[in-house]
Amino acid sequence: MPMEVEGFIRKRRMTAETSGNESGVAGASAGAEVRWLGGRFWGLSESIMGTLTPRVGGELDLQTVHYCCGSPDLTEDSDADYEGLPQGASTSTHMLAGAVAGIMEHCLMFPIDCVKTRMQSLQPDPAAHYRNVMDALRRIITTEGVWRPMRGLNATAVGAGPAHALYFACYEKLKKTLSDRIHPGANSHLANGAAGCVATLLHDAAMNPAEVVKQRMQMYNSPYRGVLDCVRAVWRTEGGGAFYRSYTTQLTMNVPFQALHFMTYEYLQEQLNPHRQYNPSSHVVSGALAGAIAAAATTPLDVCKTLLNTQESLALGSLAAAPGPGQSPAPHRQITGLAHAFRTVYRLGGLRGFFRGSQARVIYQMPSTAISWSVYEFFKYGLTKRQHGRRLQHREAEM
Repeated sequence: MPMEVEGFIRKRRMTAETSGNESGVAGASAGAEVRWLGGRFWGLSESIMGTLTPRVGGELDLQTVHYCCGSPDLTEDSDADYEGLPQGASTSTHMLAGAVAGIMEHCLMFPIDCVKTRMQSLQPDPAAHYRNVMDALRRIITTEGVWRPMRGLNATAVGAGPAHALYFACYEKLKKTLSDRIHPGANSHLANGAAGCVATLLHDAAMNPAEVVKQRMQMYNSPYRGVLDCVRAVWRTEGGGAFYRSYTTQLTMNVPFQALHFMTYEYLQEQLNPHRQYNPSSHVVSGALAGAIAAAATTPLDVCKTLLNTQESLALGSLAAAPGPGQSPAPHRQITGLAHAFRTVYRLGGLRGFFRGSQARVIYQMPSTAISWSVYEFFKYGLTKRQHGRRLQHREAEM
């Protein structure tokens, strides 16, 4: 790994561990969770990076033969092809880079995610009516405390790591396999979209329970004391199926979202970064635009997903007070399934109800996907450079 990358990680690790060791009351605030997560995260990422150097003897021998036969420009070739990671370590590399990207994406943008959840409420409490994203953040902090927008962060971090590890590893593997079959030797937008759809199945299976807990804790006047209290209460009153009640809706939303997201990102990379070098600015711009377009197009499904996850009490009360044709009043109901959620949103909010929180969703997704892609590409780049350095050392030792 180059000196600047290694120094960056060592510096970040020292800073995170220093803050992570500060005293705090366990469970008293989300600030302690953020500091603890930061210290463990950077320390773990550096230790894992050291274990992921490739042990692929065949590849090293092959490159050594080329070197001996008069190809002295291996450094330039390897630097130019940083996308082509060694096969023996590629899956582990993608999983580590994906886990890091997912955790940072969700943690850094969590306050905006909290605002999005509240603004998608169909019948919010009078104290939770917000004009825009900044007004919502200001009022939440001033009336409920500075750490209130961070409630549920630990549940999200626990879910985001494995979910994004599976997500990026599956995407990279399928993208290469399908591209070789559909358009050998070149990039295929169809392969990118199909790989993104399949990767979403794994991502959502791992992330859905964390989404349920997170969104219930983000709601105004949430009755849960903490993550474990929320998990126990949901399990006791609604059963284990409640954690996957919105899974089909989530897939219905995320499959087109991710297909559009990946296809847009890869297309923009072809325009902005045709040689596929490590280019942070192109990764940020491509990620932000891809996230914004995909988010705007799938907002109606996200509103339905939020309703299924939160089982909003005021919305349930309105349904009980005003049952549909041929239905008798009921003291309590649950919203189940995408069709039921669509009918409920339309009945309580009309067509405009499907676009509640759209501004917050786009504002959340733009920096979120930009962070995710830039961090992911950075870790891919750092790991690849480290592996290349090890290969050079191995060749020098053999000469």
